[in-house]
Amino acid sequence: MAHHTLKDSHRQLVQRLNRFPQGAPPTDLLFQILRVLFTEEEAGLVALLPIRPFTVAHAARSWKQSEATSLGILDRLADRGMLLDLEHPDGTRTFVLPPPMAGFFEFSMMRLGNGYDQKLLAELFYQYLNVEEDFIRELFTGGETQLGRVFVSEGALPQDAIEVLDYERASEVIRTASHIGIGTCYCRHKMEHLGKACGAPLDICMTFNGTAGSLIRHGIARKVEVPEGLDLLAQAVESNLVQFGENVRDQVGFICNCCGCCCEAMLAAKRFAVLHPIATTNYLPEVESGACNGCGKCVEVCPVEAMGLVSFGDPLHPKRKKARLETDLCLGCGVCVRVCMKGALRLRPRPRRVITPVNTAHRVVLMAIERGTLQNLVFDQQAHLHHRAMAAILGVLLKLPPLKQAMASRQMKSRYLERLLARKDVAHRT
Repeated sequence: MAHHTLKDSHRQLVQRLNRFPQGAPPTDLLFQILRVLFTEEEAGLVALLPIRPFTVAHAARSWKQSEATSLGILDRLADRGMLLDLEHPDGTRTFVLPPPMAGFFEFSMMRLGNGYDQKLLAELFYQYLNVEEDFIRELFTGGETQLGRVFVSEGALPQDAIEVLDYERASEVIRTASHIGIGTCYCRHKMEHLGKACGAPLDICMTFNGTAGSLIRHGIARKVEVPEGLDLLAQAVESNLVQFGENVRDQVGFICNCCGCCCEAMLAAKRFAVLHPIATTNYLPEVESGACNGCGKCVEVCPVEAMGLVSFGDPLHPKRKKARLETDLCLGCGVCVRVCMKGALRLRPRPRRVITPVNTAHRVVLMAIERGTLQNLVFDQQAHLHHRAMAAILGVLLKLPPLKQAMASRQMKSRYLERLLARKDVAHRT
């Protein structure tokens, strides 16, 4: 490590983190967090890693070390959740540096007693995410395409709800996942260290597919099968928790079961409501005023304070109340519908369907375009050496609507990309 200036290692790591669309504003608190999570040597090495998945051989070349030494470092980082290792059907293995959120911030708190000072981390995370606003604002409001989306509470759907699609159901994510991992809820674990946690279940954070496979292999999450996964989902629903997951249709990486008092996503939805920081479901609750008795149960369970009580307007009963929905604030989770004992609430389709990115690559490219960081993906040291990586990025670009293509072209300032997009438009017209 003589070729690194150790005092600059964490600064270099911050620069590397901010090449990804889900970055982290550099403040003193961020540097304190990273010094807990990464040694000086580790920070310097991780700062050299590409954005896209990479092999041990690639890391060894970047670090000028043997593959055996590099593999040992990569495995130690994966053991702590700072990296994910992905096993592929052809037997190959790649690693990737996850973003801070949803990523290694959460992974550092998903397993009790992992070698970190988790009380210190909880205090630092709280200050960085809950007191300072820059990180959460940039994470959840940096563009139109959001990191996460809400899943509809399936029991709240009317029996004739033929519009609901498989990817809108958390149960379908569980049934179709290649791996299911359960860990400690980062948000409530953090609040527990601060004496602020609610009584909602703690061991109920769900990861899926490749992400879950890595976390399970390294003991950060425990492996469960579909029946237990569905039982835990039912427990979350009974606890009036909201299912908030990765904003993609295919190969969802995580679903958090969120309360309105501890969870970062719900708190962001309340703090930055007008900026729509979370992708909603395709549903809205409708209040049947005549059936509502003003009990307020829907108000109590709404995680984002979208439901309130107003005067019923009955001169004979001036104190009578009824529920009223603020549609601009509503996530469409349906938790309020589930607790209404009078049948006064019913989910209805939104006037316009919410568009969900197809997969993680699609979402990341959209987020990069909207946040002005597309060039980091395309000119990533791994992407330009790997034809499949470049093809995946360009494949997404070619399917974008014209406005997003124009934004991408302006960021790239690439004659090649302009010709490629123009050729696609001509082919489409003919």
